[in-house]
Amino acid sequence: MPRTSRMIVKNETAIYHVMSRTALDGFPLEAFEKDYLVELVQRMGNLFFTEIYGYCMMGNHFHLLVKMISEDRFADDEVKERLVRFYGEKKAPVGEGQLPVIREKLASLSEFVREIKVNFTRFYNKRHGRRGYFWGDRFKSLIVEKGETLINCLAYIDLNPVRAGIVKKPEDYRWCSLGYHIQTGNKGGFLSTDFGLREFNVKNRKERVRRYRKYVYESGGIQPGDKPFVKTIDEKIVNKERRKDFEISRTDRFISRTRYFSDSGIIGSREFVSGTYRQFRHLFQPQREKKPKAVKGLDGMFSLKRLSEMI
Repeated sequence: MPRTSRMIVKNETAIYHVMSRTALDGFPLEAFEKDYLVELVQRMGNLFFTEIYGYCMMGNHFHLLVKMISEDRFADDEVKERLVRFYGEKKAPVGEGQLPVIREKLASLSEFVREIKVNFTRFYNKRHGRRGYFWGDRFKSLIVEKGETLINCLAYIDLNPVRAGIVKKPEDYRWCSLGYHIQTGNKGGFLSTDFGLREFNVKNRKERVRRYRKYVYESGGIQPGDKPFVKTIDEKIVNKERRKDFEISRTDRFISRTRYFSDSGIIGSREFVSGTYRQFRHLFQPQREKKPKAVKGLDGMFSLKRLSEMI
């Protein structure tokens, strides 16, 4: 079968949830490999035109929530500065004739993820004395609307190790974004704290993270009704955190079907999904127009049919 064309928003800033799985059996990503993968995302994030909202490195796959910023937002001097900082002054490709091609690359989601995956494969193969592929099929990506959708998608990503039964609290897992916020104080300003909601619109970054952590706890304490085997944050832990600082909120609003954050093509408000779909309608089977479908458990949020239904 021919490859499915990827939905990429051209010449505009857009947010993507990216997922990629290893081709190897078992759980080859151990502590050292996960540390390196986080470092690699950070380094590439400083080179490319990106804003990293969150991530989670699991034993056999990873998640990223990343904003790709349009290249026209950066002056030539800013581009050259990024290149010199990354490659060094002598090796940086800063010639005037090279900049247009480099600009296009640094604004590309595909190039950003490719650099991460190719560099990690080299590292892993050298470390383990092997050759060949490390990653499986092409990475998956879905377009995410800012605001309520973004923060729910980010919570979904940070709750991965809890759902897998690895930790009881997401911040205890150092290879997810909430773990990085709490354990390092967001060292180096690696992660964005623009969570996109009005109630998070405070100047103090530490307070924004506290509010986001509360959001994750209130969301993660819900047992998905159709997936009783999926682990959540223990109710005793949630109640303990509430007594410290949390207020009861959103327990009836967080998604009960987390597949929408991994299997959809586009997710957000009805208007956002409809508008984005029109840009990529040529990639779908033409029998009839696709309509946004409501996401159960999240009022006002809709998704496009799954990517598996695309040509």
